[in-house]
Parts: sequence; C-alpha cells; structure tokens
Amino acid sequence: MELALGTSATVLPLLLLLGLSTGTVIDWPAEEGKEVWDYVTVRKDAHMFWWLYYAMNPCKNFSELPLVMWLQGGPGGSSTGFGNFEEIGPLDSDLKPRRTTWLQSASLLFVDNPVGTGFSYVNKSDAYARDLDMVASDMLVLLKTFFDCHKEFQTVPFYIFSESYGGKMAAGIGLELHKAIQQGTIQCNFGGVALGDSWISPINSVLSWGPYLYSVSLLDDQGLVEVSQIAEQVLDAVNKEHYVEATQLWGKAEMVIEQNTDGVNFYNILTKSTPMATMESSLEFTQSHVGQSASVFQNMEGDFMKPVISVVDELLEAGVNVTVYNGQLDLIVDTMGQEAWMRKLKWAELPKFNKLKWKALYSDPKSSETSAFVKSYKNLSFYWILRAGHMVPSDQGDMALKMMRMVTQQE
Repeated sequence: MELALGTSATVLPLLLLLGLSTGTVIDWPAEEGKEVWDYVTVRKDAHMFWWLYYAMNPCKNFSELPLVMWLQGGPGGSSTGFGNFEEIGPLDSDLKPRRTTWLQSASLLFVDNPVGTGFSYVNKSDAYARDLDMVASDMLVLLKTFFDCHKEFQTVPFYIFSESYGGKMAAGIGLELHKAIQQGTIQCNFGGVALGDSWISPINSVLSWGPYLYSVSLLDDQGLVEVSQIAEQVLDAVNKEHYVEATQLWGKAEMVIEQNTDGVNFYNILTKSTPMATMESSLEFTQSHVGQSASVFQNMEGDFMKPVISVVDELLEAGVNVTVYNGQLDLIVDTMGQEAWMRKLKWAELPKFNKLKWKALYSDPKSSETSAFVKSYKNLSFYWILRAGHMVPSDQGDMALKMMRMVTQQE
C-alpha cells in the first residue's frame, strides 16, 4: 500500500503558489462545493494542518448534516492524503469524482496528526508528540480554534471517524473532548467516536494473528507454532511494560508471518503483498512527501503497543457513543483481536450487549447479498464489514457510507 499523498501535495501547494493563503475559502463551481484549510500552532514549534469540505447534498444545507473528522493511522499516515483521496473524499487519486464519497451526507474535516504527519510539521525535532496524551492535547487546541473560528459548526453534530492507529487516537481525543465540553472550554455538539480497524489493544491483534491465519489455510501447523512463539514474546514484553521492545518484537512477528505465508498482505488477506508493500511497519506507516512520518512513528514508538481499553471504558461510562467497525479480511487489526479486547471492557452494560443477536445489513436494497452485520446496545455498536480489509471505505464504499449514515443517525 502506498500513501496517496501525490494529489494533495499537488493541489494545495499549487493553490498557495497562486497566491491563495491558508484559511482562504474557495467557492468552486456548485458541483464541487466549498473548501477551506488552515494551520493551527498547537504548541511551540508544532503546527497542525486541517482541510474542510462543506457537505454537498442537493436537498440539504451543510448545517442540516453532521461534521465528520477523519483520523488516519500510522502514526504517520496522512488524513488529507490517504483518507481523503483513497477512501472518503470527493475525488479519488486520479481526481475523478468518487461515487461513494461521504461528502454527500456530511461535511468532512481531514486533519494531519500527530504533528509531523502529511502537511503538519514541526520546527524542532523535540516538538514531535511522544504519547497519546500529547496527541490528544494537540488536537484539542486545534478543535477549540476550529470551532471558535467556524461557529456555524458549533451546533452541528460532530463525529470522529478513524482507521487503524487513528482509532487509538480517536479514543483518547474523544474522551478529552467530552471533558472539555463538560467544562465549557470548547463549544461543540459531540456525537461520538467510530473506531475502524483500530489499534485499541495491540497485543490482542498480535495474539490472534496465528489462529486467524491458520483458520483460513494461510498457516500450516509448523507456521502456527512459529507465529505463536513470537506472539508470546510480544505478550511478555507488553506485560512487563517494555513497550519499545514490544514494538520491535511486533515488527519481528510480522516478518515471521511473511516468511510463513509467502508474503500475505496484512491489509487484506485475499490479496498478495509486493516485497515493498509491507514497508518497515504496517498500520499505514509510510514516508510522507515531507519526509517526517518516519520521525512521527519513531517518536511514538514507546506508546505504540500500549492498550487503551480503559479509555474506551471511560467513554462508554461517560455516555459517549462508541462505534467499533472492522473489515472481515483485515489481518493487521483482525476482527478476532477486536472481539477479544471488547470482552475485556468493564462497562456495566456489556453483558446485555453480548447477549444480543447481530442483524444483517444490505448495502443494496435490491440484493440479498449480506454486506455486514451489526449489534448495538445503548451507546455501543459493533459492525462486522464483510469482504473488506483494513481500509473499509476503499474496499466496500457503499457499505461504509451506509454505516456512516447509521452512526450519524441519518438512517
């Protein structure tokens, strides 16, 4: 997988060279809608970039539709690049209109975070974020600035959707945002978080890799033994809270899997990785066009394997809506691992959630082909997205759009 930064890297600087400053609102022809972007200095020497598209719906004004912020993974994957042009934005990487863009049902806010990702940048090497607390703190500075400057969105339902490591960040950001709203420091109509193929409990993913691959005939007996052995080493490091070592062993576990599966694609087990596609680490960790995403990942290395199940518990206890969704064919954050960490939740309503039967969903009302299953109780929902890998909107655009509309209470 390659991070699709080429499009945004071309469009934005070109507009800036033409004399359009950041923060300029561009009124494109009606069919293309309205956009605005800007930088926020979230800390000394730390500057975060955001890019907003106002919703385009023939029947509704943007103020009648929700605002969705999309957070990419990595840490170091660009939201304005990959999430925008490869997944849910109005145009694809060839600058052709995307039929399943989420823009038809929501305004979209793409943010390059942590600082150093995509168009976001730092002036000094010690300004990179090093843990989830700093990531959340930076984002709250950005969100306060955004909602203060764009008061038209203060009453619009606001949701944080995410993918991969972005889900871990979304959980931490969501909790701090809820607290800030309670304290009155941010004016925002917070609707909840959606955690997609999310790195909430890394060890549960690693421990399930072997059984999952074995069950789909991508490991033999000996391969299962080798993968299980390295997974136990990762578990031991996590239990000892040796998180940097755990991150390094995680990378080693991926290599063991590649050797035993003839290079399975961690993002979709039914496709084949090219030798370069796996890169130094998965979870959308790639070199960005500004060359800083490797530094973003390295600075977060000690935080990478830490679980945040307790943060999800706090969100649920606070009454914040939490949606978990996962692609059936994802390996890096497989569904088995997601189900495993959800069983560890201490939320009082979890037993009732667990007893529910799931409901089938169909992206095409004229077809009997099942697109997903969903289970929902009070403020927790789980979506099993069929025939999708790690990047759900890329693989199953219609179902992803339907899910977003359900989460944001549009259907």
